[in-house]
Amino acid sequence: MTQKIVNAITYDIIGCAIEVHKELGPGLLESVYEKCLGHVLQENGMKVEYQKAVPVNFRGLKIDADLRFDILVEALIGVELKAVQDLLPIHEAQLLTYLKLLEKPKGILINFNCTNIYREGQKTFVTEHFRKLPKE
Repeated sequence: MTQKIVNAITYDIIGCAIEVHKELGPGLLESVYEKCLGHVLQENGMKVEYQKAVPVNFRGLKIDADLRFDILVEALIGVELKAVQDLLPIHEAQLLTYLKLLEKPKGILINFNCTNIYREGQKTFVTEHFRKLPKE
């Protein structure tokens, strides 16, 4: 796995989110966008896991916190979906913590309650796992 491949998959995920947003528009529940985005990702040949459990292990103590990623793509990229007025720092913190706990290289926070997904409705984040990947 390389940074280049992870970035290409990220680009494809955002493209799929734009497709969903163009067809549905803003104003629906996150769960609707989750199912539709997952469907479009699968149509484009990507492996998708819905509501992926996020384990919490604290000093050997396994905690059943019932934390879940909305979508995990290609077992690499976590996608957290929102349908809110504004993305808040807590949404970013949640995504970054999930990525850390699952040891994934990259995550995308997507807000479907916007005018333009590409310009204002998505943010990408990388972790130390991404930085450790070879560039090409």
